[in-house]
Amino acid sequence: MNRRRQDKSARVSPMVFAALILGGAVTALGGITHVYFRNCQIKTAREIDAVERRIERHQLEIRTVQMRKDQIMNLFAMKKNLEELGTDLRPIPSGVSEKVLPDETTVASSSEPSL
Repeated sequence: MNRRRQDKSARVSPMVFAALILGGAVTALGGITHVYFRNCQIKTAREIDAVERRIERHQLEIRTVQMRKDQIMNLFAMKKNLEELGTDLRPIPSGVSEKVLPDETTVASSSEPSL
């Protein structure tokens, strides 16, 4: 009698094998999917880092250009450069210059579209 009980419990039905195979396939598919999406995430993070480095480099270039522009447009540096070049340009006194406004006909004609 004990022998029959042991034989029945020792056998594994085909449904259990099918369930184990199906579970293994689902687990493997989940692992592959996880690796794929993780690689995509790492690739995107690297692209974002590259773009951030490019942005920082451009910002540094912008600051450099602004600094050079400020150095060139510095009034005292301009006067010094003109003196070193020996030019005959001289500063104009503030009372000599006058504002010139455009005529009304010039303003009206410039606002009309030309064909």
